[in-house]
Amino acid sequence: MDAWMDVETARRASGLRLVLTAGVPGPWSESAKGLFHVKRVPFARVRQVVNGDNAALRAWVGRDDAPVAVWNDEPPRHGWQDIALLAERIAPEPRLLPEAVDERALVFGLGRELCGELGLGWCRRLMLVDQVKQLAPDLPIARYLASRYGYEPAAAAAAPQRVADIVTAFARQLRAQQERGLRYLVGGSLSALDVWWAAFAAMLDPLPHELCPMGRDTRAAYAVRDPRVRAALDPALLAHRDLVYREHLELPVRLD
Repeated sequence: MDAWMDVETARRASGLRLVLTAGVPGPWSESAKGLFHVKRVPFARVRQVVNGDNAALRAWVGRDDAPVAVWNDEPPRHGWQDIALLAERIAPEPRLLPEAVDERALVFGLGRELCGELGLGWCRRLMLVDQVKQLAPDLPIARYLASRYGYEPAAAAAAPQRVADIVTAFARQLRAQQERGLRYLVGGSLSALDVWWAAFAAMLDPLPHELCPMGRDTRAAYAVRDPRVRAALDPALLAHRDLVYREHLELPVRLD
């Protein structure tokens, strides 16, 4: 993984190009990177800037957010499921989507609770926007984030309990696996769900600075303070995050 590639160069290139959020450990971007890292698929990084000028990016892939995966001349893929399916097709081994239907359904079902609408990432984002609006409702960034992420006070108020419920479900799943003598969240080997969990755990308790350097304000915002979520966050889940990064993902995490 080399330096960032500008959009116009990326449009002319072949192979895999990943549009990623720069400067912060955005879990959707980090998990997309992680899937291709595990599969040893080289990719060029293309920068998406939060609240920045992404007009050239929009002209290329039809959107100004991240992640987006572009493989050769195929249409851009931006959904977390579509990116996982692309990774599996490009590099079938090591398998990250189980062949067994029940295990595959569990990976995608629990994956949606992390990556999908009203999932952990979505709800934590609502919580972060709510913090900004409470502190400085008239700031342009507060209005921008609220508009972009569909902020509503009622949804933000419900978000902490939703996050706590999701974290509790993951703790229960991990505990059940460990009681069977298994190390990973589904089945007997690493799956996409482990990669998604490792990335999305940053929005609860970020990796230490030496493993994931980020700005002080970003780190403070990402570390969850809600007592319901903190109570649900079983230390075993963070230990599992650490195991996945230590044994399978890139360290230290590169954000710039």
